[in-house]
Amino acid sequence: MGKEPIRTDQAPQPGGAYSQGMRVGDLVFVSSQGAGDPQTGKLAGDTIEEQTAQTLKNVLAILAAAGATPADVVKVTVYLSDLSLFARYNAVYTAMLPDPKPARTTVGSILPTGMLIVIDAIAQVGAGEG
Repeated sequence: MGKEPIRTDQAPQPGGAYSQGMRVGDLVFVSSQGAGDPQTGKLAGDTIEEQTAQTLKNVLAILAAAGATPADVVKVTVYLSDLSLFARYNAVYTAMLPDPKPARTTVGSILPTGMLIVIDAIAQVGAGEG
């Protein structure tokens, strides 16, 4: 089973030695995404709500490039700069991902300056070519 790197201009380009995503068989792994606007390269907003929406848009754009939909997401890991932001991020997250919600882990983390949230995801799509 081969690995297929996933790339899209609809999400920020990698800032290091990693792929935006990787498809292996029927699984798609999305690298951690933040609230970077892929057109401007700047953070999209100062609030947790704005940053959560943009972060999820970035994750979903990479999934779409791999042929996956929001309904295909099975696992999400969320890193918050401050766990007191949980309820506010969760309201946006809940609205943007369909039921049944994926399995999820949310942890507090030290993030780059200005970033309030980072999300990575795993999705399952139709049987892969590899």
